[in-house]
Amino acid sequence: MQEGGGAPSPDALLPALDAEQLGVLRRVGLEWGRAAGDPQAWRRALPVDPDLGRYPAPSEILPVRFGRFVRVATVDGRPPAVEATGEDTWTSPPGRVGSRVRHAVLGAPLRSTAIAHERMRKLVALPVLSADALSSVAYGPEAMLAVLVLAGGAGLRFSVPIAVTIVFLMLAVGVSYRQTIRAYPHGGGSYIVATANLGRVPGLAAAAGLMTDYILTVAVSIASGMAAVTSAIPSLRPDVVPIGVAVIAVLLAGNLRGVRQAGALFAAPTYAFVLAVLVLVAVGLSDAAGRDFHPTATPQLSATESAGLLLVLRAFASGSTAMTGIEAISNAVPAFKPTEWRNARTTLTWMVGLLVLLFAGTVALVRLDGVVPSANETVLSQLAHRTFGSGFLYVFTQAATAAILLLAANTAYNDFPRVLYLLARDHQAPRIFLRLGDRLAFSNGIILLSVAAAAIYAAFGGTTGPLIPLYAVGVFLAFTLSQTGMVVHWWRLRDRHWRKSLAFNATGALLSAIVFVTAGVTKFTEGAWFAVLTVGLFILVTTRIRHHYDTVRAAVALHPHAVEVPSRTVTPPGPGVGLPRATGPGAPSEARAEAESEETPEEVHPLSIVPIATLDQAGMRALAYAASLQQPVLALHIGSSADEARRFREYWDLWGDHLPLKIVLSPYRAIVAPLVDYIESLHHQRPDLTLTVILPEIVVRHWYHRLLHNRLAARLRRALRPLPKVVVTTVPFHV
Repeated sequence: MQEGGGAPSPDALLPALDAEQLGVLRRVGLEWGRAAGDPQAWRRALPVDPDLGRYPAPSEILPVRFGRFVRVATVDGRPPAVEATGEDTWTSPPGRVGSRVRHAVLGAPLRSTAIAHERMRKLVALPVLSADALSSVAYGPEAMLAVLVLAGGAGLRFSVPIAVTIVFLMLAVGVSYRQTIRAYPHGGGSYIVATANLGRVPGLAAAAGLMTDYILTVAVSIASGMAAVTSAIPSLRPDVVPIGVAVIAVLLAGNLRGVRQAGALFAAPTYAFVLAVLVLVAVGLSDAAGRDFHPTATPQLSATESAGLLLVLRAFASGSTAMTGIEAISNAVPAFKPTEWRNARTTLTWMVGLLVLLFAGTVALVRLDGVVPSANETVLSQLAHRTFGSGFLYVFTQAATAAILLLAANTAYNDFPRVLYLLARDHQAPRIFLRLGDRLAFSNGIILLSVAAAAIYAAFGGTTGPLIPLYAVGVFLAFTLSQTGMVVHWWRLRDRHWRKSLAFNATGALLSAIVFVTAGVTKFTEGAWFAVLTVGLFILVTTRIRHHYDTVRAAVALHPHAVEVPSRTVTPPGPGVGLPRATGPGAPSEARAEAESEETPEEVHPLSIVPIATLDQAGMRALAYAASLQQPVLALHIGSSADEARRFREYWDLWGDHLPLKIVLSPYRAIVAPLVDYIESLHHQRPDLTLTVILPEIVVRHWYHRLLHNRLAARLRRALRPLPKVVVTTVPFHV
């Protein structure tokens, strides 16, 4: 487990080999050398130029449906590498239309090297990462009052003491997360901190709390935003579910465009909401000062419960939902521009200061104006009506409130996919969540979050009330475990000022634990049981995923004398044996005219291509199978970045470089498209050849384990089916 989250990298898909594995790879290479013979003989036997140096003229390529490649120089003196471009390769009208629509909505793909530019400065990070916390001012105080009003006027008198306690909790947790950012400058979310200091299961529990929080953040934010809209436009109340789902679709598209694009899109509503509430509080307090801050009498209320300890604790737990999102900045430290940790701490301070100011000001106005929760109008809308009337400022306040609530879910879109990435990096979630999309965003995590949030939002009918009990449990479970982990961290480290840091984090852990237990007990029958059950199921599923990946990793890891090599000494055919030479300008078209006309084995001119991602036992078995056929062999690796390609080349050279290897750089992180394009390019270079693509394939026992592995063979077979004289076969490795 890494101590920090670190910035996401496309290189995460190539596992690094430790010293023991490197030693085994070297020994395996020696065994291969005895069986495979002279590596130069395999290179001379190639009937094609793997660098595409004899690429035919465009007029000779029919049909033109494969992508283009560019040469890039290498630093180790080897022949120039081949790099796939980002151009579309679709030839069918539906494919071209779909690609253009995708680019119009999401933007053109970004190269992996652009990841350093997809960072946020403080003025953008504040609205993007604080929208969740700041927007909770619109429903946190109301959730607290909705419980206290059950005890009538006697219950409402507890609103100020409870609000003061929540403000203290905000400050304590905010200071605690400043300590977390200092200790984990590369990203220290609850999952990282709890795992590093408390162990794997507490880390998974923290991740479960975070992910439950993020899913509910989207659902609650959309539901609260629709409540603000329907307070101003009651006629829209029957359509809250379809409108809310449409907003989630907009959030999905906006976040698939990338972090920086989403930040620019969602910054204005957050600043507008902060301005609106600050003006509301300032004008409201000014009006109250005119009457010497004498509170307005509340309407006559009938009590249905007594104002006892249990009621106060329930109100405290409900009001504490105003703290949701405080941890978002510590999770997303790598998303800041340098210096990341310093900018993150500054942004966190701004956020906590604004949150305390807006929350305390709103509760003070509620108390001074005698406002109580209503089924038809939100508390914030009532305050705006009393302060501004029904004019422009009221409309502006409601519009800003609706906008930030509808877009506050964007905080979850930044952090939910990042937590999934960290889980997948630690083999506790499917590996598809490691992949960066076209716009350098974790597209698979973003899609999963949207689907889950839309389902929950629709299932609860787009209303906020029933979702609040589910909300608090996950939030404060993550807070508690994170701050407890920080206590252990400072106790172990004992560096300068460690006692002060430990005291801050211990206070945050204690208060968070109180809220967590209070919410779990007082709201258990209202839905908190579902959150607890979800956390338990999450731990079970992720543990089983980790067990499966550990089993597979142990099975495919290199072991001395366990890796397959050709069973006998094999030698490739001589260069050009049995192969017609395509030297004249008309040769390619003549060979193409004879495509798929072979009637005897002598007329088949083979070339084996082995796409290989990692040098493990499965990959070695595919290479051994290809070499044992005693046909020309070309190994092919798709590298997502120059660093990843260089690392794979080092492993290959350590193994012995026994077979020809071609590395195709895919700076846009695609795998199938550049692989298909390269194979198709070889086919058009020598259309007389029969290309056999030999893929290593992990074969698992249970169908549900297939979801944890890529389906490269099936996708590649579908993509290459239209191309003549290309055979796709797999070499199974059973685990």
